[in-house]
Amino acid sequence: MDASHEVLVPPDCRDRRDFLRAAGIAGFALAVQPVSAQQVVTTPADGLVTGSARIDTDDARQLPAYFARPASGARPPVVLVIQEIFGVHEHIRDVCRRFAHAGYLAVAPELYFRQGDPAALENVQDIIGRIVSQVGDAQVMSDLDACVAWAGRVGGNLARLSATGFCWGGRITWLYAAHQPALRAGVAWYGRLSGASGALTPKHPLDLVDALGAPVLGLYGGKDQGIPVSDVEAMRVALNNSPSAAARRSDIVLYPDAPHAFHADYRPSYRRTEALDGWQRCLDWLAANNPRD
Repeated sequence: MDASHEVLVPPDCRDRRDFLRAAGIAGFALAVQPVSAQQVVTTPADGLVTGSARIDTDDARQLPAYFARPASGARPPVVLVIQEIFGVHEHIRDVCRRFAHAGYLAVAPELYFRQGDPAALENVQDIIGRIVSQVGDAQVMSDLDACVAWAGRVGGNLARLSATGFCWGGRITWLYAAHQPALRAGVAWYGRLSGASGALTPKHPLDLVDALGAPVLGLYGGKDQGIPVSDVEAMRVALNNSPSAAARRSDIVLYPDAPHAFHADYRPSYRRTEALDGWQRCLDWLAANNPRD
């Protein structure tokens, strides 16, 4: 992120405050803590085109999405921004604007839209139990494919397609790199790597290493209470030993003192040094794996 776009303001934005009314719980969704009085990063839309889209899906539904792109220039590279468990809230929209300032058409689809609105629920347990647990991986892959097709129709350069996601979306980023052959790069921010398999979530990133078709950069915290360092190291070994060229080109960065959600600048888990380092690594990774025509 260009330093000119980092503006620190008090966290008085209603969108950020209202969707985090619950107290936190440990584990995969440590994202869970209420907003503190710390400052947050906001990114202006100057020089951008931003807005909402309704994207046709395979089941004839219309998927809501937020997008941001540069106001000038043709055929920008495309990056899918995959939400946390809390949905497409102001922080995710802000991340889209950061990518747009870096030259991307950024698209953040509301991947829970069939199951419900996380902002309407009073606690994190309800979000996980009533919404997140009902969202199947196959549905998500299909919806992301629909976003890719939409991005191509509105002028995005699908020869330079990337994906990045946070927490719940970090896991999805790994999965999408094994699903979408057009994907050139992924960046997974503290996405879960293993877990129980079920009908809706049959495989996890550690199960799909050999299927990766695009290199993924994983950004993890050594003090994440929901993702053991042993899982991170197991993923590193699996990537290095995989027959997949994309897996061997993948990389993992472990920030020893960072907790889960260290990039989430609206929560107490935010760690500015690691967040800014991770953001620059993210931009560098996407650029290195999406060379210009």
